[in-house]
Amino acid sequence: MKLFEIPSTFMRGGTSKALMIRAENMPLDKEEWVDILCSAMGSPDLYGRQLNGMGGGVSSLSKVCVIGRSTHRDADVDYTFVQVQVRERRLDMSGNCGNMLSAVGPFAVDEGLVRVQGDKAHVRIHNTNTGKVIHATFPLRDGKSRYDGDLEIPGVSGRGAPIRLDFINPGGATTGTFLPTGAVLDVLTLKDGRRFEASLFDAANACCILRASDFGLAGIETPTELDARPDLLALLDEIRVAASIRMGVAADEEEAKRKRHVPFVALLSSPADFESTGGDQIRSNDMDFAARVISSGQPHQALPLTATLCIAIASRFEGSIAHEVARNNAGSMVRIGMPSGILTAAAVIEGSGPDRVPVSGGFYRTARRLFRGTVFADVGE
Repeated sequence: MKLFEIPSTFMRGGTSKALMIRAENMPLDKEEWVDILCSAMGSPDLYGRQLNGMGGGVSSLSKVCVIGRSTHRDADVDYTFVQVQVRERRLDMSGNCGNMLSAVGPFAVDEGLVRVQGDKAHVRIHNTNTGKVIHATFPLRDGKSRYDGDLEIPGVSGRGAPIRLDFINPGGATTGTFLPTGAVLDVLTLKDGRRFEASLFDAANACCILRASDFGLAGIETPTELDARPDLLALLDEIRVAASIRMGVAADEEEAKRKRHVPFVALLSSPADFESTGGDQIRSNDMDFAARVISSGQPHQALPLTATLCIAIASRFEGSIAHEVARNNAGSMVRIGMPSGILTAAAVIEGSGPDRVPVSGGFYRTARRLFRGTVFADVGE
């Protein structure tokens, strides 16, 4: 085998971790990325642990971000997100990762890809997966990104500097339109004839939104409880495949099975008390609705940021499942109960009636630079 050396930085962004790699250090041909990045992350791993690489055995810890100078006139850097499948030798670049977005701006500054001055940076990020531009604003110290601060986010121990992410015109990130079917409520029919109502929205990333109660769930189950239900996960994946085809994410079943990153599957329920994965008591009065998300076939330990924005926007459209379960349907701030706590998103909608469209969405995240060095990958001769 041939050894491929990759200068890289390992970072946490929001509730995810990833290898951060400069575009100049990767081959131009993305077909060559498969062997390199799968080996680097330890995939495929039939045991699901990625012990032979940098991955952590779950989708939120099996990610790569490739960053370079921008090809977009309204951006400073290009960011390509790579979801490395854990059990398969396969990369999925069909969607964006919002949590890792919080690390892209600081990485770009620290690597000298963006010139900054003063005590605050404003980096315009072009996500090549979706063609969308996201603005990241965060503090600086002595010309470098500042990571220490007082912001604490659910699912991450400790505090960090606030990183604001503003998604500009997030609609149609995956399919080209934020309502791919033209309806806020659809019915998906599986091969065996079973039918499920779903809201199919596309903002920041495509999502298939379902009622938790339609699957006998309370909607406040832990990721561990959901992971213990392979029958349920298999059913939800069938629905995801049907949604992918209906939304135009994939042309057929084979392509839909290959593109696992999107659409996300979101199980929503009305507000309810529950205990977070960190042991905190989460009160129903502190949320507008509860959500559990399946990401790349696995229950997400928190919420994917892009999926959060998508379901927050959906909650502002009457007739959708998200609107149906939400306690509060007015204003731009949406509070979502997730496994690790409460995540608040700003979803700005403009227009009226059928002409309503999402114009922006915002979050605060934190990030941390963990180490910088060389990752080794075994590739073919």
